[in-house]
Amino acid sequence: MTTKRLEVRIDSELRRKLDELAKAEGSPVSVLVREMIETAYEEALLTRRLEAVRRIAESELEDVPDMETLRRQLDEAHDPGVP
Repeated sequence: MTTKRLEVRIDSELRRKLDELAKAEGSPVSVLVREMIETAYEEALLTRRLEAVRRIAESELEDVPDMETLRRQLDEAHDPGVP
């Protein structure tokens, strides 16, 4: 994996907190920051997905086909048996 350098300026209090967390986890601050970014990214995706589900659930759909009709329509639109 190729890495890129990122410079972020933080105040001494935030740095102290990062150092404290990194020490408690026994890892470098850089690893901790990368993990925090990954976690924040996954949480942002989850928030977006939940919002999309909420909007879909609130939409008023009319004439929703039964499961067998829906399955047939999907099979006709896509290769049958391919997930």
